[in-house]
Amino acid sequence: MGGRGPTVTSQQQPVYLARTPLRLDRLQSAFGLALHMHQPLMIQDGDLGTAPLIGNLQYMMERQDVHDMHDAPVFAHCYSRIADYIREHVDGGRHPRVMLDYSGELLWGLRQMGRGDILDNLRSIVDNDRYWPCAEWLGTMWGHAVVPSTPVPDLKLHILAWQHHFAALFGWTALARVRGFSPPEMHLPNHPDVCYEYVKALRDCGYKWLLVQEHTVEEAEGGSLRERYLPRRLVAKNSRGEEVSIIALIKTQGSDTKLVAQMQPLSEARGLHSRELKAR
Repeated sequence: MGGRGPTVTSQQQPVYLARTPLRLDRLQSAFGLALHMHQPLMIQDGDLGTAPLIGNLQYMMERQDVHDMHDAPVFAHCYSRIADYIREHVDGGRHPRVMLDYSGELLWGLRQMGRGDILDNLRSIVDNDRYWPCAEWLGTMWGHAVVPSTPVPDLKLHILAWQHHFAALFGWTALARVRGFSPPEMHLPNHPDVCYEYVKALRDCGYKWLLVQEHTVEEAEGGSLRERYLPRRLVAKNSRGEEVSIIALIKTQGSDTKLVAQMQPLSEARGLHSRELKAR
């Protein structure tokens, strides 16, 4: 499995830089917001050998009389409404920016249950030249399997499966704009050989950067990070001494917000100012 996915995502030219109205040289501080959306797949009621796979959202929709499943329509609306927000703000003269992390299983489940209206609404902020610069899609695994618990040979298959499914829904041009990767549960493998294979698979699939939590990485000589707000180079070294690296964007404030919105809090960003880095 491979195909066009890695070739498309390996393009080097900037995507969003020429489309931002912000004067980057005049910014005092900034923060990033990434919304994570996922519903797992499950076996529909019946014999395990013959029952079809469905998305958990469909399972909830069919059982709204059961406790905690009554709000299934609200979940569906949440997966769609970001497109409404972006169009409303852009049409109102504002310049919203958000990163979107939708698992492959969720995207598949929405189509399988007949909710093409949600996908069509999302497509409006993927295809339309007026809106797509406001939403940066992030790659992820096909499902939501955490990397340390996934067999190493399957890592690249999960990554490629998401790329191909995203391209099938939104096109190769949209996939070419996907440069960053959002790991399920923000997990990073502790085992050096697994971490090496993971980062290598990301690079082989064309990804330029990876979201990581500040408490899962450390300085090369050990110890906590001295600089959390600028992009870092994450270096993975296996037991054979081979190294591979990828740009890492640090998600601060620990793991308390990882399931809802991976972000650097606005209150934290407001206290920042420009700093010199290598005479710049």
